[in-house]
Amino acid sequence: MTRSPRRLLPLAVAVAAVPVLALPAVPSAAASYGTPTITFSAAYLSGAVGATGDPTVTVTVAQSGAPASALTVAASASTRGTVARTGDVTVTGTSDTRTLAVAAQGVGYTDLTVKVTGLGGKSATRTLHYAASAAVRDSAASRYLTGSSDASAAVDAGGGYILVGDDESNTLRLYDRNNSGAPVRTWDFSAALGVSKEIDIEAATRVGDTIYWTGSLGNNKDGAVKPDRHTLFTTRVTGSGADTQLSLAGSYHGLRADLIAWDTAHGNRYGFAAGAADGQAPKQINGFNVEGLEFAPGSTTTAYIGFRAPLTPAVTGGRALLVPVTNFSSLFDGSAAHATFGDPIELDLGGLSIRDLRRNDLGQYLIVAGSWAAEDNSAPYALYRWDGRAATKPVKLLDLPTGDAGAWEALPEVPDLDAPGARAQLITDNGSADLYDDGSAAKDLTHPEWKKSRSTWFTLG
Repeated sequence: MTRSPRRLLPLAVAVAAVPVLALPAVPSAAASYGTPTITFSAAYLSGAVGATGDPTVTVTVAQSGAPASALTVAASASTRGTVARTGDVTVTGTSDTRTLAVAAQGVGYTDLTVKVTGLGGKSATRTLHYAASAAVRDSAASRYLTGSSDASAAVDAGGGYILVGDDESNTLRLYDRNNSGAPVRTWDFSAALGVSKEIDIEAATRVGDTIYWTGSLGNNKDGAVKPDRHTLFTTRVTGSGADTQLSLAGSYHGLRADLIAWDTAHGNRYGFAAGAADGQAPKQINGFNVEGLEFAPGSTTTAYIGFRAPLTPAVTGGRALLVPVTNFSSLFDGSAAHATFGDPIELDLGGLSIRDLRRNDLGQYLIVAGSWAAEDNSAPYALYRWDGRAATKPVKLLDLPTGDAGAWEALPEVPDLDAPGARAQLITDNGSADLYDDGSAAKDLTHPEWKKSRSTWFTLG
């Protein structure tokens, strides 16, 4: 069979008949994209189930050759989804610093893998070690102060900030009182005070730019006499709010001995010598332990020393004890060799003792009342109103909740108690609490970011 010869089109026509497809441009800089980097402001983070405004972590990311806005950050794995899943991790922001938050699902620990994905198909990961504590009552009114679990004294620093003392270390911490998180500034005056062990800071009060701090004055939990716990000191405040600065202003180490000598001279009425003797644990009904400090009505020189122990009489249902130190402010400038005392005050707090004491500029007092016993996380607590005068009986405002971890121990300031809707912020000492259901007391946790105290606002009615 004979075939006709194939007819060829001119080359120009053939090329014109075939459509030309546009190929994607390959960035000339693609090969220069580096491996992304990702760092955390802290590798450990604590949260709470159902919490409002939990602490967050700042995530810093970068990639050479790429703008920060081109990088994405998200959790890619969790070792324990019952505590927190990848979908419970939220990362906000588009700059080189992002904010990472976690919504806890359950109590315990998990490691969260956080991944940054950059251009050129390159990525990097980092592990965030996360711990979640249980939901608490009044969670919407609660915040968490991290870095320590043993808050035991607090005063207002102005501008929405508070200064908090710790009974397990000598560090003073400045916190944003309205937001959960780590302290914005810390101070430790141990070296200047000549102490090497814990002062056991249990109370504080402020007059003008001076803050007075006191140790418990008692023995340690095993009954051993520890002189560093007999320390009182003052700090001078400059600035306010987030700009607050502290400097050491003075100290006094003799108040414990002065109190014992005074009581002995008055027939051992309160048994101070016996309660403070070597071998005696301080948190007994007849023990010796200070947890309150505030000035008397209208005074900047006479201060009330509030006792957790002893009760008076030292029996169930006994009264709480306050001892006025009439030259208190003079103890720190060297003008007084020893403390002088006024008539003691015995208050009916329903068998509870002083755990904190605070006065406002109107002369209104609030008393945090709690048990003298060591069972801080289960003993009863109540909040009382008082006018600071011996003849006036305190009035209970409310019973404080005890179903959650922590002992109510610190009251930064007193609002106008006659104002409608007045609220007071109280802070817990969580040191003996098992926050994460692992059998560890919070004070013994390895990482400070997992240690935390809780603050809660209460409406006083």
